[in-house]
Amino acid sequence: MELFNRAVRLWMIRRRSNLVRTRKVEEDCGDDQDAVIILEKTPFREETLPQLLNKNADLRLQMQNDIYSTHHLHAPSALNEIKTTVVYPATEKHIKKYLQQEMHLINETADDYKNITAPYLQSQSFSIQWVYNILEKKAEADRIIHEHPDPKNGFILIPDFKWNQKQVDDLYAIAIAHRREVKSLRDLTAEHLPMLQTILQEGQMAIFKRYNVPKSSLRIYLHYQPSYYHLHVHFTAVGYDAPGTMVERAHLLSSVIENLQLDPEYYQKQTLTFALKADDPLLQKFKEEGRL
Repeated sequence: MELFNRAVRLWMIRRRSNLVRTRKVEEDCGDDQDAVIILEKTPFREETLPQLLNKNADLRLQMQNDIYSTHHLHAPSALNEIKTTVVYPATEKHIKKYLQQEMHLINETADDYKNITAPYLQSQSFSIQWVYNILEKKAEADRIIHEHPDPKNGFILIPDFKWNQKQVDDLYAIAIAHRREVKSLRDLTAEHLPMLQTILQEGQMAIFKRYNVPKSSLRIYLHYQPSYYHLHVHFTAVGYDAPGTMVERAHLLSSVIENLQLDPEYYQKQTLTFALKADDPLLQKFKEEGRL
């Protein structure tokens, strides 16, 4: 990739379990645009273990105490794949997204949403052209797992970029609604129940048909606040510690459906809790209104 052939300096931003996120700053190449590079070790597959653990394994002892020992295993390059995701050119928003920062919990009432959050979102310019490219099949059409084409209740199910599809241990797919006026959880009413039920049922069936993963092994949820404002639903393997599954952000789709069945305007009335980073402008809006 041409981007990697340039003289660069890498700054470590965050380390989280097996994920390393870095900021990449161009130097000495006439290009002062930033990039975000995400390096992630792919999960080990069971069928590769005999190649990793055999008499020829490059296993180097680090510490031993009675029956316990730790080692560094230097795996063959073919078994040491690192999934690399690049955002380039990256805006300041992209870079801040991956910065480690102090977090604050917001308890957003219905009035808060109406008076603080909604006006703030309307004042911002969030480009989601990449979402429309998927829905219009201008991009990633070959990656579609399933589509229900109905413009009102339909959706496209596609693998998330964080999943390489080589194993189901870290399965991660996204269902993107065809309806463009529904931005987030706050917009949902009983009117949207057919769409949500379609996403739940057909998404489960499509994943089972393609990957042989039963619905009992799937975690299906929405984020609030979402990372982009077009309704989408996350499908992840239950055993996978996927980012964004914290209780203050993830809302199980089955619970969302049940809440709307109980109260058609549940998400117009309910107080919703979410976390914001210290430098998030929305956090400042809540501070200005005396809500923190």
